[in-house]
Formats: sequence, structure tokens, C-alpha cells
Amino acid sequence: MRYMVPKGAGQGQRTQLLHGVLAMCLLSVIEEEASYGYEMVSKLRDRGIDLASEGSIYPLLSRLQKQGMIEGYLVQSSEGPARKYYRMSEDGRETLDRWRTEWREFASSVHEVLNGGRR
Repeated sequence: MRYMVPKGAGQGQRTQLLHGVLAMCLLSVIEEEASYGYEMVSKLRDRGIDLASEGSIYPLLSRLQKQGMIEGYLVQSSEGPARKYYRMSEDGRETLDRWRTEWREFASSVHEVLNGGRR
């Protein structure tokens, strides 16, 4: 059995899982307080999601902004150029609430499957 899964597949699987939930995690971080990209990556890393990088979140932030879930705005920085901050929109709050409910239901179902039908 152990030879059915290639070595190193765990990291790739984790990356795929993260890809599926990164938008939800970013919205949750932004809901707490308006943040800029590097700050979001740091918050995610502090919470155990260390596979996210600035390069992976900026396209997603752009997509979330185009979808109207977040709003971007510039803030002058004393440490260099202005930073683009993102804040939650009302549509983003509603979407995140819906995603949280769906996630809890999904996670509960996966937990039951992984535990042989026991909750």
C-alpha cells in the first residue's frame, strides 16, 4: 500500500487543499481588520498556513476585488511606497458567512468518513 502514493505527495496534497480554501481564509483575515498582502501572509503563517505566499495571494485578492467581496485602497507608508490595503465589503461578509456554514458541514462529513462513520 505504501508504494501506491509517491514520495512527497503529502506536500502536494496540502497545497491542493490550501488552494481550495485560501479565499475563505483571506476573507476571514480581512474581516478581522483591513490588511495588506504581506501582513495577510504573516497572519496566515502565524496560524499554521505556511504554504501561502505573496505571489499566491495577490491574484486571488484581485479576483476577490473584481467579484466585489473586498475593496482595495492605498495608504501612504513612512517605510516606503504606499501599501494597498484590503477591507471587507458587505457582499464579502455575506459570502464568508455562507462559506463558513458550508465548511463546517463539509469538514464534519469528511471527519465522519475518515473515522469510519463515527462522528
